[in-house]
Amino acid sequence: MALEQLEATLQKQWRLGQSLVLCWAYDPSGLLTLVVPHYFLGNFTAPEEHVSDPLANEAFVRDLLSGSRHKGHKEIFEIAARLGVAPSFIKLDLAPADDEATILAIDELVKRYSVAHVEERAVALFDIVDFSLFRPFEQASQLNSLSYSMNSAYSKLKREGVEVNFARTTTGDGYYVWNRDLGAFPNVDLLTFFLLVLIDNAVAREKSQAGTVPVLRSAFHLGSHYELSQAEGINPTVFSYIVGDVTIRLARLIEQVPPCGIHFGQFSSCLPESDALKTTSDFLNYARDELLSMSGLQIGERQLTAMDFEDWSAGESHARTIEFNDKHGLRQQALSVGFKAVLGDVPLELGVRNR
Repeated sequence: MALEQLEATLQKQWRLGQSLVLCWAYDPSGLLTLVVPHYFLGNFTAPEEHVSDPLANEAFVRDLLSGSRHKGHKEIFEIAARLGVAPSFIKLDLAPADDEATILAIDELVKRYSVAHVEERAVALFDIVDFSLFRPFEQASQLNSLSYSMNSAYSKLKREGVEVNFARTTTGDGYYVWNRDLGAFPNVDLLTFFLLVLIDNAVAREKSQAGTVPVLRSAFHLGSHYELSQAEGINPTVFSYIVGDVTIRLARLIEQVPPCGIHFGQFSSCLPESDALKTTSDFLNYARDELLSMSGLQIGERQLTAMDFEDWSAGESHARTIEFNDKHGLRQQALSVGFKAVLGDVPLELGVRNR
C-alpha cells in the first residue's frame, strides 16, 4: 500500500515529464526526494561562463544517476546543497520497511520518473538496407522478419541456459538492441545473441522471396549511455530508450557499413571471470566459442558445427582497422567482421571485407 501511495505522489512530482526525480532517502513518516525541472541537468553541466567547472559537474551528475538512487539522510541534503535545490518530503500513511527488497522496489519506481546513466553496456545496431525504397507491406514484413530472428535467437540461447534479457528501440530502419542486465556476462551474451541473429537472418534470406527478409548492415559497440523511460499517455512505462556515447558511435559506424557488412567499434572491457581488460577481438572469440559449445544449437533445422573468422576479420591476428570521416567530418575507426558458419555440412559466409 505504501508503494502505491508513493507512486501516485511520484507521478505528481513528475508532472508528465516536466520534472525528474533524481534520488531518495528515508525520513520519519515517509521519504525525501530530489526533484528538478527536466532542463536542470543540462544547465548544471553546460560549459557557461558562470559555471566554475562544468566537467566536474557532469561527472557529479553521471555518478548521481548511476546505480541505486537510495541515499542516506545526510547525503541527500549534501547532494541538494551541491545542486542548489531543496529536498521534497513525501508523507506516507504507512512508513516503508528499510530492507533490501523494499529499497530495490522504491529504486525501480524512482528510476521510472528519472534518467539513468550506465557507464558500460554492449549495444547492437541492426539496420535494414534500402528500407525506405520498399513498399509499406514489404517494410512491415522485413521488420517482422528481423523481430522473429531476435526472438528465435533468444529462444535458442535460453534453451542452452543463456538468457539474454534484451530490450530494443527502433531507429526507423531497424533497431538498437541491448541487454537490460549489466556486467561482463550480459555484455558477452549480447554479442553471442548478435551473431546468432545474423546467422538466423542469413538462413532466412536463403529461403525467402525478394522483399520479405531484410538484407542487414550491422554494428556492435560497448560504451556509456543515458536511459530514459518511455511515456505512454500520461504515464511512464517500464520500457525505455537509450542515448549517449555508445549509440552515437554506432550511428557513425553504420554510415560506412556496406550491405551484409558487420562493423565493430574498438573497445576494451573485462570478459566473464577475468579482471584483465580484453579487446574487441577477444570478445568475438569468446562469443564464438560460447556458440560452438552449445551442442543442441540448431538453426534452420541444421546444427551449428563450426564457425571461423576470416583472416581479414576482427577476431583474427590480421584484422585491419578501417578509418573514415563521418558525415560531421570527424575521424572514426572501426573493425570489419567476417566469418563462416557451418550448419550441418553447409557453409554460410557472413560479413563483407572492406577494400
